[in-house]
Amino acid sequence: MWRVSVLTLFPEMFPGPLGVSLVGKALESGLWSLDVHDIRAHGIGKHRTVDDTPAGGGPGMVMRADVAAAAIDAATADGGPSRPLLCLSPRGTPLVQERVRELAEGAGAILFCARFEGLDERIIKARRMEEVSLGDFVLAGGEVAAMALIEACVRLIPGVLGADDSVSEESFEQGLLEYPQFTRPQSFEGAEIPPVLVSGDHAAVASWRKGEAERLTKERRPDLWTLYEKRGLSARRPASQTKDPPAGGKK
Repeated sequence: MWRVSVLTLFPEMFPGPLGVSLVGKALESGLWSLDVHDIRAHGIGKHRTVDDTPAGGGPGMVMRADVAAAAIDAATADGGPSRPLLCLSPRGTPLVQERVRELAEGAGAILFCARFEGLDERIIKARRMEEVSLGDFVLAGGEVAAMALIEACVRLIPGVLGADDSVSEESFEQGLLEYPQFTRPQSFEGAEIPPVLVSGDHAAVASWRKGEAERLTKERRPDLWTLYEKRGLSARRPASQTKDPPAGGKK
């Protein structure tokens, strides 16, 4: 079972969105497990203090290394398979689908939700924490980011979504953004579903989708497109997808 432990100052935030829809059903059925640990339970003194002023001065507060260490050690005291310890931080390495898949294929993860101005650098190094960022923006704390990371991993666990191909064709799985999607009605405010998608020609549909995925990636994410080209993926088109879509979407 894939297991995730969350260390937070606000345990009441969990499971939150993770307790509903397919991810929530998977939690109820035991496809993955979640345990939440209150960092403040390891705080100092009568008021369970978890932070202090920054060394060297400056605004805000910093989470104490000793408190964080106690919380981390308590969360890992039961042993079990080794799991990576991640700290959600805007200065961390950007989270990408490849890393999500690595995490999903492992035993699980331990997530530390930092708050205030961040976490004392010494505990990050002492516990060899992997700092992870969702993007170039700042949140009030790591909880929302932790939820996003967990959902990204859980949905890759076999049996959670049901259809394996629904995952394999998504954005980033093949190094590309996902192709445009359409459904009924056939006509909406004067716009039609592309004829190729209702042609019944599966090879033509596959070719159109790949071409659209490449176009969107090149237009919207030139950084991904550069990596895609470097890996030579743009030249790897199955034989059944090498022909151009028939005119009008019909043979």
